[in-house]
Amino acid sequence: QVQLVESGGGLVQAGGSLRLSCTASGRPISNYAMGWFRQAPGKEREFVTAIRWSGAPTYYADSVKDRFTTSRDNAKNTVYLQMNSLKPEDTALYYCAAAEGPYGLRYRTSYDYWGQGTQVTVSS
Repeated sequence: QVQLVESGGGLVQAGGSLRLSCTASGRPISNYAMGWFRQAPGKEREFVTAIRWSGAPTYYADSVKDRFTTSRDNAKNTVYLQMNSLKPEDTALYYCAAAEGPYGLRYRTSYDYWGQGTQVTVSS
């Protein structure tokens, strides 16, 4: 079992930045691909970004490409999501997830473990 805890969410003005962290316990995340998803009120949970166990390649949703960057520090058992140039439409509950397999990382069903989420609110 892997337990995932997200942190770093908050309220920020449009154009600002936030860095989310996802820290794992129970097992080393070096064996897992890691992903970030988000869910806005009344909407489906959607893919944001994913990173393979080695740190590459990385994958991004078109809506966040060139603004968000994911990275990982396996020694710290932590994955990061750097979010720049934030927009009001980025407002959502952000979830971290771990996948045992390396494929289909854009799909929720590919992930085996999920965190509880951290709220990001971007004001206009």
